Amino acid sequence: MDLEYRLDGDSTLPLLVLSNSLGTTWEMWQAQLPALTQHFRVLRYNTRGHGRSPLTQHDLSLATLGQDVISLLNHLGVERAFFCGISLGGLTGLWLNRHAGRRFYRLVVANTAARIGETNGWLQRANLVREQGMAPVAASAADRWFTPAFRQAHPEVVENLVTTLAYTPTEGYAACCEALARADLRNEVPAMRRPMLVIAGEDDPVTTTHDAEWLVVEAPHAHYLALPASHLSNVACAEAFSQHVISFLTAGAEHEHHD
Repeated sequence: MDLEYRLDGDSTLPLLVLSNSLGTTWEMWQAQLPALTQHFRVLRYNTRGHGRSPLTQHDLSLATLGQDVISLLNHLGVERAFFCGISLGGLTGLWLNRHAGRRFYRLVVANTAARIGETNGWLQRANLVREQGMAPVAASAADRWFTPAFRQAHPEVVENLVTTLAYTPTEGYAACCEALARADLRNEVPAMRRPMLVIAGEDDPVTTTHDAEWLVVEAPHAHYLALPASHLSNVACAEAFSQHVISFLTAGAEHEHHD
C-alpha cells in the first residue's frame, strides 16, 4: 500500500474513513478525532499527490481516488466501513456510494457537489501552480475556506492550513485539479443508494447550499444539514460537525439493531 495513512482509536470499533479536501492533509481532521474515536476506529489517509502519498500517474481520475479507498480497505482486511469526506473527499465519497456502495454502511459528504466548479477553472488553476508554484493559490485560500469572522477569531488555525496548502506538492495538486476538471457525477446520483448525510456550509462560495440540496433531492437516501461555515465546515464548526457525523453514522446501527 503506497498511500500514506494512519489509524487512531480502538481496533475493535467499526472503521470510519476520513477523506480530506484538495490541498490539505489528514491534519485537517484533528479537531474531530477526540469525538470520533469514542465511536470508531478512524482511518485517515493523504490523497494521492498530497503529503507523502505518491503521484504514481499524472492523469488522475476521480475513479482512481475512489479505488484508492477500496485498496486501503482491502489492505486492512476491512469488508465494510463508514466514510466521511469533505470537498474533493466528499466527491470521492459520492463516487464510492455509486460504484462501491456495498463496502459502506453509511457515508457523510461535506461541502461537495456532483460537479465542483467548471472544467476551464480547474485547468487554469493546474496551469497556474505549474507555472508559479503554490503561492498564488495559498494566498487566496483563506477567503474561499473561511468566513471573515472565523478568520478573525482563529488566525492560527487558518494560517496552519494555508501553510500546508503552500507546501502541497505542485504536481499532486495540479493532477487533482485535472481530476476535478473531468469529474461529473450528476447523472449518477440517483444510483447512489447507500444512506448519506450531505453537509453544506451556509456561506460556502465553492460548493453551495444549492449544490447540496440538489444532491439530497436526487439521491434516494440522502439527508441535508447546513452549518454556519464557509468551505471547510469541519474546521469552522468542529464540535457540531463531529456530533452530526456521529449521530448520523450511528443511527443506522441502532435502527438495524431494533429491527
